[in-house]
Amino acid sequence: MGDEVVANVFTREDRQRYREKVKRNLDVFARMLSEARFDADKRSIGLEIELNLTEETGDPALANQHVLELIADEDFQTELGQFNVEINIPPRSLAAGVFADLEDCLRADLNNAEQAARGAHVHLLMTGILPTLMPELLNRDALSANPRYALLNEQIFAARGEDLHIVIEGVERLAMYSDSIAPEAACTSVQLHQLVDPATFGPQWNAAQAIAGFQLAIGANSPFFFGRELWRETRIALFEQATDTRPEELKAQGVRPRVWFGERWITSIFDLFEENVRYFPSLLPVCEDEDPVLVLEQGGAPSLQELRLHNGTIYRWNRPVYDVVRGRPHLRVENRVLPAGPTVIDTLANAAFYYGLIRVLVDDERPIWSRMSFAAAEDNFHSGARHGIDARLYWPGVGEAPAGELVLRKLLPMAREGLSRWGVDAVDADRLLEIVERRCVLGINGAAWQAAAFHRLYERLDRPDALREMTVRYRELMHSNDPVHTWPLP
Repeated sequence: MGDEVVANVFTREDRQRYREKVKRNLDVFARMLSEARFDADKRSIGLEIELNLTEETGDPALANQHVLELIADEDFQTELGQFNVEINIPPRSLAAGVFADLEDCLRADLNNAEQAARGAHVHLLMTGILPTLMPELLNRDALSANPRYALLNEQIFAARGEDLHIVIEGVERLAMYSDSIAPEAACTSVQLHQLVDPATFGPQWNAAQAIAGFQLAIGANSPFFFGRELWRETRIALFEQATDTRPEELKAQGVRPRVWFGERWITSIFDLFEENVRYFPSLLPVCEDEDPVLVLEQGGAPSLQELRLHNGTIYRWNRPVYDVVRGRPHLRVENRVLPAGPTVIDTLANAAFYYGLIRVLVDDERPIWSRMSFAAAEDNFHSGARHGIDARLYWPGVGEAPAGELVLRKLLPMAREGLSRWGVDAVDADRLLEIVERRCVLGINGAAWQAAAFHRLYERLDRPDALREMTVRYRELMHSNDPVHTWPLP
């Protein structure tokens, strides 16, 4: 990084003040939990999708500022890389017609955005990692203009004191160094949000952790990075390494990474925020003037900005969130496991599977986390990411079996029952869960299609051109909204 690392952006006094403020926020948060001061509409769900921008050729388009100006929609915003944008879908109630409503809304918004982006000769693409990304594009110049990204980049490398070394062993092998966090921008995801009653946050988070490996197995959509075929969901390995603040010595000492699956089942959201304070030093120690105790005693909802900022620099795959909306504080779980795409209908099938399954697991009198070790859940997570639909995963009472078989035999019936308990229309639920079922039967998800299409094209094209052609075909099929398991191969 040379002289461009600003190692002393924040003084020792800044960090000390921030640390004390975070601890004070944590005390206030504990008091709020004990006094049950939260909006607890557990039916409220939300959705975020991170998108890639491509040129006509399928190559990345570093044009997010121009594209956002053309889209002119406050639901769209910038992301880390100049080839990224994000769409935020306002919360909805998880009830009868929610998925049909989400589908109509998403398709309309994305079609309008695509039409607008064409004014800059740019296309939107939903995929976990854009297959045409190459090393020369992912550097500091590729970061979006938001000063927070530059500051985050500086602080991560100041903490590391050395360049990132990214090594991923998959179908092929990638070993590279990076002097910026730009590789993180390659990872585009779908985030599923749900408001949670404080009393049930522990079960909700535990359930989400328990099924993360299955989400990846059926939804993997990131088999390529820097021209190499790696994991079926390479985002997981890449993101874990691309934001790692630890030099090799601290890794060897067992210091925890900032991107992590976790290490134990929890009983309360407080467990996670307490871990944040105990294990992780500040990256962006910026303090607000708010006195949270005073705000609380005056009957208000404190922003707890330092606690939230600190939580925002610790990248859990199921993130605990405290937020204040229209003066009411709430808690939510943000499920960040899934990659974007391949289509709107595939995205909603993944969402239906998640929300339905979570409902049954949380309601279960003998919860899954009482019958399954946390280590087994973590092993499932990485196996699902590495092998996708071909993974072998563990489920209590069955043992290890092919992921597709476990989903068909065990998880899909539970997901269907969970959606029924939410009051989702049976026709809507069956339509979406049948997509998951067919993926499992045929062994085809987004990653499987991308890999098979690439190998067909690679028989007659060189590698970069095969990846471009595959990406263009993917983009065309994405607009059909036909589920990926039905897509033809070139």
